Amino acid sequence: MAAIHEVLLLVGRLNYVWTNTESLLIYVIAHLLSVDKEQAIVVFLTLNTTRARIDLTERLAKLPAIPVDTRDNVLSIMDRLKQQSKMRNKYNHCIYSFDEQGEISSTQLMRLVEGDKDIRYGKVEQLDARELERLEAAIQEITEISKSLWAFIRSRPNFDERSI
Repeated sequence: MAAIHEVLLLVGRLNYVWTNTESLLIYVIAHLLSVDKEQAIVVFLTLNTTRARIDLTERLAKLPAIPVDTRDNVLSIMDRLKQQSKMRNKYNHCIYSFDEQGEISSTQLMRLVEGDKDIRYGKVEQLDARELERLEAAIQEITEISKSLWAFIRSRPNFDERSI
């Protein structure tokens, strides 16, 4: 099973790369709305969930005035970000089970699944070497998404490096 310090380090790294990557949506929103960074920050912070920020970014990219290449680029990046949000949400909204040695053995999602005649909660998943590799891969992919967002942001004609 996974050592607690290893899991916490990975979850910390996951949150670090996620927060830095998600904050880049400020620049994408600024570009799509043709507003300055301060105005985009207000929009970004007004939306208090990742899902709302991604939805807004996707909807803005789909507006008729947005060039096709911009739309396609933004939507592609948002698809990748949505895929990785599943892993981030899992580790930010789960509880951990421990084995006899005090090591983390599994995660349990804190989500209700309601059937016609029953209610279930907490899908349990083992936290083994394979899952740790998946977590590492998610961290790497979020880092790559960040690089893609930076490439997009820097390619915009009105981008000013001093505004960062």
